[in-house]
Amino acid sequence: MSPSVGRFISWSANIKILLLQLSRYGFFGIIATLIHLLSAWLLIYGLSTSVLLANSCAFLIAFMFSYIFQSKYVFKASFDAQKFVRFFAVQSGAFVLAYMSSTWFRLDNQYIQTLLIVMVIPLVSFVIHKLWTFQVK
Repeated sequence: MSPSVGRFISWSANIKILLLQLSRYGFFGIIATLIHLLSAWLLIYGLSTSVLLANSCAFLIAFMFSYIFQSKYVFKASFDAQKFVRFFAVQSGAFVLAYMSSTWFRLDNQYIQTLLIVMVIPLVSFVIHKLWTFQVK
């Protein structure tokens, strides 16, 4: 096998691994979002909790789910305090970035603006998690 064919096969395998990792990241992200929504709904309508308290608790529940499943099944990383803090920083930063993007970069069509934010922010988060959060030595 020539070196160029070997590099192509290696590159192709890496792309497949990356796409699998990205699809798992998206899958667990969707599940975490549903957990957040369900938790908040149960707290608001089941226990008459304030929206602020319900969403704060729901965020923590969904965050813990996300950290555990992203660590174990997406990035195949061990749990430790430094990764946890980095994960929290990235997720918090993604929230702030989404908020700032929605207020600073206005498009005529709010649906397209929202769709762009929903697509771009998770991709940025994934890259940061892959290159920084879970690369702790």
